[in-house]
Amino acid sequence: MAKVILRPIGGEHTAAPNPLAAELAQTLDTRRAEVRAGWGEKYWERVRDKGKMPTWERIEALADEGTQLLPLHTFVNYGERFGDAPGRTSPSAGVVTGFLRVCERWCIVVANDNTVASGSWWPRTPEKIIRAQQMALKLKVPVIYLVDCSGLFLPEQGRSFSGRGAAGHIFMKNSELSAAGVPQIAGVFGDCIAGGGYMPIISDCVFMTEQAYMVIAGAALIQGAKSQNLSSLDIGGADVHVHLSACADQRVPDDRACLDAIRGEVAKLSSSSVDYYRRGADADEPEFPLQELREVIPTDSTTPYDSREVIARLVDSSLFWEVLPDVGNEIIVGIGRISGLYVGIVANNQGLSDHPARPGRKRPGGILYREGVAKVAMFSRACNDDGIPLVWLQDISGFDIGAEAEKQGLLGYGSSLIYTNSTNQTPMFTVLLRKASGAGYYAMAGLPYEPVFQIGTPLTRLGVMEGRTLAIGAFNSKLDDDFEIISEDPEERAKVEAGMRAVEERIEADMDPYDCARKMDIDEIVQFDEVRAYLSAGVEMAYQSFGVRRVKNARIWSLHDLGVVFAQGGR
Repeated sequence: MAKVILRPIGGEHTAAPNPLAAELAQTLDTRRAEVRAGWGEKYWERVRDKGKMPTWERIEALADEGTQLLPLHTFVNYGERFGDAPGRTSPSAGVVTGFLRVCERWCIVVANDNTVASGSWWPRTPEKIIRAQQMALKLKVPVIYLVDCSGLFLPEQGRSFSGRGAAGHIFMKNSELSAAGVPQIAGVFGDCIAGGGYMPIISDCVFMTEQAYMVIAGAALIQGAKSQNLSSLDIGGADVHVHLSACADQRVPDDRACLDAIRGEVAKLSSSSVDYYRRGADADEPEFPLQELREVIPTDSTTPYDSREVIARLVDSSLFWEVLPDVGNEIIVGIGRISGLYVGIVANNQGLSDHPARPGRKRPGGILYREGVAKVAMFSRACNDDGIPLVWLQDISGFDIGAEAEKQGLLGYGSSLIYTNSTNQTPMFTVLLRKASGAGYYAMAGLPYEPVFQIGTPLTRLGVMEGRTLAIGAFNSKLDDDFEIISEDPEERAKVEAGMRAVEERIEADMDPYDCARKMDIDEIVQFDEVRAYLSAGVEMAYQSFGVRRVKNARIWSLHDLGVVFAQGGR
């Protein structure tokens, strides 16, 4: 009988604390707090004065005791201003999204931030909501909408109204979720104007507080409303939509009652299948502290490290089955458990690897060669066939280049891997540990290949190539073989130096993780000791529902066939 044998991986880490890593971690905490504050305490108090709860307090009241939201897209629009000069900020695009445990079930929450322009939709707000809905659709987990939205931020309507990823696409995703049988529950807490009024309607259950209203157009836009002393509450409050239009299901007195009602609906859903798929195993912490990841992974992107030490700090009990360890050493693939559940792991090996055709020769890690690409493609296909979720730990400079790589058909092998990841049905989760460069970023299930989520760290650098490398390429005709400036003319040298420095600085700024998160190229920046929490949530959500995808029991895994054929692993 085939059996999964997980063996200890990793060891004690004795490196001294890294001051730069600590500084980067502190920067992340500070910026998170800045975003969470919305438009500031004055606006939190303004919400409370209306008898309502600020959005973050609603989320905390909704969550199971002892748990908290794992936020997504915290830094969308970070540092940008909108509208006429000097413009307004839109912290986190005015909406909070993330993973939340409610009644022992993972849910995805979408909550308008009522401390930012009464929950208005800004540029990228619709994209952020849609991204959360896409995750729910892929994982088949419930969506909870906490609606308190005064519609589009009109001075920027041209950037959020009409495009493919604009506000109207939210309602298409509402419909697709409904068609797929994914539960959607909405609580309406206040202003719900125009699109804000449409968002909850397709939900299976809609609750309205006594202060809530849903209208296509508010009283301010309705001719005669002023002369008739009509308010938006008169036009579309609970009296209308619960008792007359039937656009809502139940009225509740206040925010807390609404949150209790939502929890009551979630409790009626099927319980989580996670314990079933653990097959008798218990969730267990790694043997080595998560906090050590900050020291295990050097801040200098050119400094290698042992990627197995990273895996050892992410998987349960630091146990791992490495598959095909003697093939394609620049890539580590294998099986571990996270939260007691089987997961496939693919990681770039940062150390030197043996050259398969030249005994005694070594090749640098963090690069994809033919053997490694073929190994990853086989492993990815097998995990998909077996229904095992995949975790991709990226720290990659790109593909091998040069005459030998082209003769070996690396383009073709890379295309095979890309095809595999593009057609996989098993959930995939991507972590950008440090470098995410070139086509290697694509091949390792980068965001264009639709993993459920792609998270980064304070060290993440995302781009085609580093700034220095790109500057050398841009000014190559002015440089010798050692990349030194050829000209002896001081004026020309100064001009080339300034040009290269400008290119390098611009590219480095583009690769900054906060800039990537601002543009939604990263779903969230997390601390190193938070990576496992996000992976645990993702993997549990992948197993929470049953009957929506094939999940083989371990006796009939395709991975065992690979182990036998290559005389490795399973037996």
